[in-house]
Amino acid sequence: MTTVQVQKPNLTDEEIRYAIKKLGREPNEVEWAMLEAQWSEHCSYKSSKPLLRLLPSKGPRVIVGPGSDAGVIDVGNGWVVTLHIESHNHPSAIDPCGGAATGVGGVVRDILSLGTRPIALLDPLRFGALGSSHSRWLFDNVIRGIGSYGNCIGVPTVGGEVEFDTSFERNCLVDVVCLGLGLRDKLVPGGSIRPGYLVYVIGGSTGGDGIQGASFASRTLTERSDSERSAVQVPDPFTKKLIIEAVLEAVDAGIVQGMKDLGGGGLACGLSEMASKAGMGMEINLDNVRIREPGMRPAEIMISESQERMIVIVKSKNEEKLTRILDKWELGYSRIGHLTNDGILRIMHQNHLAAEAPAKFVAEAPLSPRSGRKPPYIDELSDAPEPQIPEDLNATLLALLGSPNICSRAWIYRQYDFEVGLRTIIRPGQADSAVIRLPNSRTLAITTDGNSKQVYLDPYWGTVGILSEAFSNLVATGAEPIAVVDHLQYGNPGNPEVFWTFKEAIRAIRDYLKATRVPCVGGKVSFYNEDTQTRTAIKPSPVIAAVGLRNARAPKIGSALAKEEDDLLIVGTTLPELGGSEYYESVQGLVGGRVPKVNLRTERQLLRTVTKVIESGVVEAAHDISKGGLAVSLAEMAIQGQKGFTVNLDKVPTKTTNIAQLLFSESKPRFVLESRPKNTPRIMRRLRAARIRTAKIGRVQGGKIQLESHEDPIITIPLSVAVDAWSKTLSKTMDAAVSST
Repeated sequence: MTTVQVQKPNLTDEEIRYAIKKLGREPNEVEWAMLEAQWSEHCSYKSSKPLLRLLPSKGPRVIVGPGSDAGVIDVGNGWVVTLHIESHNHPSAIDPCGGAATGVGGVVRDILSLGTRPIALLDPLRFGALGSSHSRWLFDNVIRGIGSYGNCIGVPTVGGEVEFDTSFERNCLVDVVCLGLGLRDKLVPGGSIRPGYLVYVIGGSTGGDGIQGASFASRTLTERSDSERSAVQVPDPFTKKLIIEAVLEAVDAGIVQGMKDLGGGGLACGLSEMASKAGMGMEINLDNVRIREPGMRPAEIMISESQERMIVIVKSKNEEKLTRILDKWELGYSRIGHLTNDGILRIMHQNHLAAEAPAKFVAEAPLSPRSGRKPPYIDELSDAPEPQIPEDLNATLLALLGSPNICSRAWIYRQYDFEVGLRTIIRPGQADSAVIRLPNSRTLAITTDGNSKQVYLDPYWGTVGILSEAFSNLVATGAEPIAVVDHLQYGNPGNPEVFWTFKEAIRAIRDYLKATRVPCVGGKVSFYNEDTQTRTAIKPSPVIAAVGLRNARAPKIGSALAKEEDDLLIVGTTLPELGGSEYYESVQGLVGGRVPKVNLRTERQLLRTVTKVIESGVVEAAHDISKGGLAVSLAEMAIQGQKGFTVNLDKVPTKTTNIAQLLFSESKPRFVLESRPKNTPRIMRRLRAARIRTAKIGRVQGGKIQLESHEDPIITIPLSVAVDAWSKTLSKTMDAAVSST
């Protein structure tokens, strides 16, 4: 069992002086351990909190915004959905299967703590180059961990995305989004706990795994990090399934007054945060905590992050009802204390006072002021010269279709159960967003997006582009965006150049959400994603998870071409913006150029108009134009529908004559729509009335992918060849890697 080192806590000298001054004495071993956990960057957001407050978080549908375990959004008829995103980056870099699995477990508990049932998972992931054996090992085991855990607890994994880049070689990013569903009048209130209410810990027992996990996640990886496996928690999905059912039964019985996930920082963080938020104190007896390793010291019990545990607050009159439900589900539990009215967190152990401090003092770390400085490489790379157009554009398109950042993700999602629960309407690979059935007259679309290559080159416009793509994914299924959560992942915030890129991302999210009038209801910040071995920080990696509402009667819209002789339309203007594109990076080997810029003045109108057009039932298929540009988006639609097309590039609304830019620019937002010829005039009139550039550019026909200009073929590829290029990259690479071991 790991022994907690507290003589020199992982705190700054200023924080140590602040703690001594506030307490009026030197904290003891247990108190130092608690402060080290709660004041870690992972738990306290001490570097990011002032900036996060700039994000718009209110709206007519928002019931609970940032600051809770999950955001809560009203979806009508008394129903709510909850949304949260979490990561398990450092643990997954050491133990990818277990780290990823416990990441799923943690975000599921966040959703459960509001009294809602987890109904869907999504997994945005980042790994090093696929050619690296280390990255393939991480990739294989992370997918296994996510799939096995989600499948065991009966929550479908319905979407996500993956990106490969050398900056993630040592620091893979493992994010998990969870969507919950519940009744508004059954929500567990966040601040209604009162003095005398009882504090229970339910679920798994407390052990040595996960000790100092929050501190571990708040520092740079070193050559010794692989040996720090005690900081990685051990998953138990079967216990989690029992927790889900027992907790929801207790919520339905109306006996739960408060609830919290025991994640980062363990009891130290969970207890102090609950008490502080309610303006209460707590008296806790560690002798009552169920431990599985005899001899655990009080500091270790307080900061253990053993999985599958939750704090539940009940009135004394409901104690018997709670224990009866927990016994029914054969779930472990213990009453460890009660609420007090003095605001003090008291920790008892073997009849001695192990720790005593104001809950608010423990829960609220002093802020860490950070400075920012624009990295010089940004201006240097933006002026990269335009490379020569490849002679063989057929080979270029095939190379893009087979590139790891564009190719089929079937190897991933076939390892997941994406239909358990019978709510999944649109499955992975069928459309730009997953679509989930709600128990009212609506369906809900959900998606995740990120693009570290473009954010690296331009932190502001790259982040705006992520939001635009996420919203475009929702719109392509006929959904109106209603809320987002963000996950902002960076290197060491003490580096002014790293922190400047973080500030630019916050500014971008604020500006975009204000322009589109959509709130951010929560999120996560993950710093210190770098290591001393390679002296490499990850590229700035904001990730957005967005949800949108659809009318249940709206047609089911996928991205596969549907019928021969249908028209193909393009919505939006193509601009000479290839910076950070897959064409530049994977084909030309060029890191640089100017990234796409979104017109924030017209964004909301464009997205709303396209949503209405799709919702009206006149569109047969829709796909946003993103990685790989127009050529790749058209090819993906053809591959999925097993139908070819002919497109005239001369008809594309554009401000460039460069054929590579026409084919591969990733300007946003743009869409390809398929329509019956009789509906095309109606669609074009509606879009043009809203001053949105649109054009009929081609037709669904034949068995090949054909793009023309000035009546000359630019790209002509048999559909079967495109299918082969797009579909086999991950499966061939990963199957070969497994067989070689």
